[in-house]
Amino acid sequence: MKIKGLRWWIIGLIALATIINYIDRSSLSLMWPSISEDLGMDKGDYAIILNLFMVAYAIGQLLSGKIFDKVGTRIGYVMTITLWGISSFLHSFARSIFSFGFLRITLGLGEAGNWPGAVKSNAEWFPIKERAVAQGIFNSGASIGSVIAPPLIATLWAAFGWQTTFMIVGSFGILWIIPWLIINKKLPSQHPWITEKEKEFILEGQHALDKKDPGRKGLTLKQILSFRESWAVLVSRFFLEPIWWLFVGWMPLYLADVYGFNVKEIGFFAWVPYVGAAIGSLSGGYYAGKLIVKGFTINRARKTAIVIGAAMMFTGLLATIFFADTPLKFVIIVAFVLFGFQFAIGNIQTIPSDLFSGKSVGSLAGLGGMVGVFAVIIMNFLVPVVSKISYIPIFVMIAVFVPLGVLAIYTLAKNISPVEKS
Repeated sequence: MKIKGLRWWIIGLIALATIINYIDRSSLSLMWPSISEDLGMDKGDYAIILNLFMVAYAIGQLLSGKIFDKVGTRIGYVMTITLWGISSFLHSFARSIFSFGFLRITLGLGEAGNWPGAVKSNAEWFPIKERAVAQGIFNSGASIGSVIAPPLIATLWAAFGWQTTFMIVGSFGILWIIPWLIINKKLPSQHPWITEKEKEFILEGQHALDKKDPGRKGLTLKQILSFRESWAVLVSRFFLEPIWWLFVGWMPLYLADVYGFNVKEIGFFAWVPYVGAAIGSLSGGYYAGKLIVKGFTINRARKTAIVIGAAMMFTGLLATIFFADTPLKFVIIVAFVLFGFQFAIGNIQTIPSDLFSGKSVGSLAGLGGMVGVFAVIIMNFLVPVVSKISYIPIFVMIAVFVPLGVLAIYTLAKNISPVEKS
């Protein structure tokens, strides 16, 4: 049996895993008003629980990047999604900051693997010129999951309560493993279902070192960090990741604090920004890919897309301060911000596969994710303190981060191109 376009089935499954990932991680924040009322917990408890997740998520990005480089994407995904699915399910039985904290740690360790795993899989299954498109499809899963999660969680919560809701959404990931193991049997060079035409197309478009020596070992982290271009990925993600996570982690609480929303009202407003994010994910990868086809260098195509996305983010964040005086205006402006974020970040997340051969991509992608999350952790400590007075200083801070992230790309990666030597 041969399947045309097998690589698109693979990235489709990874996008589906990302949708499940975001449904699982969003459940706590969306149901927090109900959970906190039932268990007598407050915003300070939420910040602690959220940061425990983020610390585990940061560590998990680094560890899973190395694990995926070691065991491969097929088994790596089985390991990570099993861990996060079981963790999400067991939230049903949490009753204190300690039990929620422990389960958020295991959830964070598991969910972290999705990102370096996806970047590595894209490097294996897509030629360089298509990788930003593949990354955009994968990233759109985060946005689609964030669109689906609020109304889905609100509906399940209204029907069954928060405990049963955690059981239901926690089961999704375990079920995903079945089609993943069936379809993702081997790498493109050995997969029994791939057509010869697609195999040749994928392998011809790989990194030069992957074509020359497919069995070569990946670089150590020390070797990866010896390249200035690697630091462009790390520093840019440090400055830009908090923009996404501010809205993922705190927007439900913002709507509750500022507009007095309950779980149902949050569920029917909080999905709107992620429609913009989903469109931005697909658009950023498509745009960069089109530029490459037109003859732009990878360096110029990536940077052009990143600058366009950054301009949208910066403009939108200023608009949240001066124009978002109703909940509808707020979520529409945030949709514009997250469109810009995803337009840019998909290209930044693709840079590790532009720089290194496949055996090292997961390590740099995971390290970049870890560094980005550390910035988010700092922000999460500030939000509950600063928001007692106003959320405006937080919006100002992340607006300032945008040009700093772009500057890191331009100063540290003067030319985005392969850096490894044979």
